[in-house]
Amino acid sequence: MVTGVSVGGSGGLPEAVMVELQRTAAQLLGSVSAYADDMLDYILERIPEASADDDLRGLTLGSCSSNLEAALSMVRHGIDVSAATAPVTALEHARAMASRGYSVDVMLRFYRVGHAYFNERIVAGIVDVVADPALALAVVADLQRYAFAYTDRIASEVAAEYVAELDRMQDRARAAQTDAVRALIAGDEVDLGSAERALSHRLTGWQTAFLCWTDRDDSDLGRTALVVGAHLGSAHPLLVPDGVRELWGWVSTTRAPDEALADLASLADRVPGSIRVSIGTPAQGARGFRASHVQAQRSARIGRLSGRADPVTSYADVALADAMTSDLDLARAFVATELGALAVTGRREEEEREVLLAVLDAQGGLAAAAESLGVHRNTVLQRLRRAEARLGRPASERVAELHAALCVVQVLGAVVLTSEPDRA
Repeated sequence: MVTGVSVGGSGGLPEAVMVELQRTAAQLLGSVSAYADDMLDYILERIPEASADDDLRGLTLGSCSSNLEAALSMVRHGIDVSAATAPVTALEHARAMASRGYSVDVMLRFYRVGHAYFNERIVAGIVDVVADPALALAVVADLQRYAFAYTDRIASEVAAEYVAELDRMQDRARAAQTDAVRALIAGDEVDLGSAERALSHRLTGWQTAFLCWTDRDDSDLGRTALVVGAHLGSAHPLLVPDGVRELWGWVSTTRAPDEALADLASLADRVPGSIRVSIGTPAQGARGFRASHVQAQRSARIGRLSGRADPVTSYADVALADAMTSDLDLARAFVATELGALAVTGRREEEEREVLLAVLDAQGGLAAAAESLGVHRNTVLQRLRRAEARLGRPASERVAELHAALCVVQVLGAVVLTSEPDRA
């Protein structure tokens, strides 16, 4: 007869030991309820977390009872330990521990302490049940081996269920977070308290949105996003992946991070070469959450459209170009009309556009324009005259339109220009 009671399941126990082992297990089964109550008290003394609430205490008792009954019944009927599966109450206990935020080590300690109880209070008492000392020793030894193997197997199963429950909780949290973000971006009416809890993000302060994006699958967008968040004033920004190549982020602050936005150069130095960052304008509240995000996306659009290699782009710096390029054909036509012969690619045309924009930015001041460009005043004057010749009119005419066209070209470059060889 193959008993399978021993750990290896070989069934090699002497007949007398096997019979006594099964008889002892049957006798112990009659007191499972009392043993379970005693085991619970034993565990509560050593693991205070077990009595955190009535539900967890009840599940702990249920796990004690069901595991004791399962293990002893398997021994009673000669079932190999490899057939053991975690009782429903044990799995539910693991899920409860995960949902309450206890570590897996605390959860597994229940089984280490339970195993200690089995050896100390149950197995040790077998000498009083089995009259023959030699036979009692053999029964004790086999029960200890079986108990260890059973506990090891069940602990692995409940640990896997604990991890699975954590994954389910994280999935639910991510789904709730995604739903809240989508609703806010869509402009839907949302309960701010519920949204803040789902996002772990305050919606009543200033909201500054940003995007981290890349053309590669191996870029660490998360790490870069934390750097951006810290620069804007939060060590814990709200981060929401949008695929593997784009990550949305928001920072909530009590004041608008104007100083941080004025110092994007220091942030750019910490952004990897394969990643681009686009930042929206700070705005307040739930509406600001949406508005700033839309601007960050529009800023990223300009970055992708222009092909510029700037690590960080603020929407404030490209807002005019964005507003004027919703229709690219119309934008190109506007640039061609306002810039004339300057609306072409070429080194000299670029120099002349640069001078013309600097002069307009300086409200006509040649010296200020020369200083901003780092060239001599006479160089500015010469290039300005050539630019006006290409324009076919003085720079003082249609100033607003001319300035707007030059700003669009500065941001988008060849996208809104026509190709033509450099001319002498």
